[in-house]
Amino acid sequence: DQKHNLRHFKDMSYYFCIVHGDSPIFECDLAPDGKREDQKHNLQFAVLGALDTIDEAAWTTTAMNLKVVEKSIASDQLVSAFVTAGNTRFVLLHEVRNDDGIKGFMQDVYDVYVKAMLNPFYTLPEPITSPDFRARVRTIAKKYL
Repeated sequence: DQKHNLRHFKDMSYYFCIVHGDSPIFECDLAPDGKREDQKHNLQFAVLGALDTIDEAAWTTTAMNLKVVEKSIASDQLVSAFVTAGNTRFVLLHEVRNDDGIKGFMQDVYDVYVKAMLNPFYTLPEPITSPDFRARVRTIAKKYL
């Protein structure tokens, strides 16, 4: 089953962003080759364009995992979201529905995020620049997506 998930990850494109307030503090292109510079602005636009929908969806539930909240017009991808208690939004752009895998991904990234927030040398809303954090997000993506 894990080989199936790894193969699936290699075939799909994912873009993950953590947004605090209206500013991205972490972005990670999870495309198979890791680079889509030509589309980066469209992906950022899709994430920022979905924030209002995410905020509206967050008011309708007590759950942190909001699942798919919309289909982005800017990138023609699905937008899934997870909202922390501090109203930081985790946004994932993806091509196919995978609610269970995305839920696991968001929960594990949240655990890593909480540990990063506990670092006394980090303060919000500075960008998260740690190579270790990025590597952990990529490893979690390979596990679940």
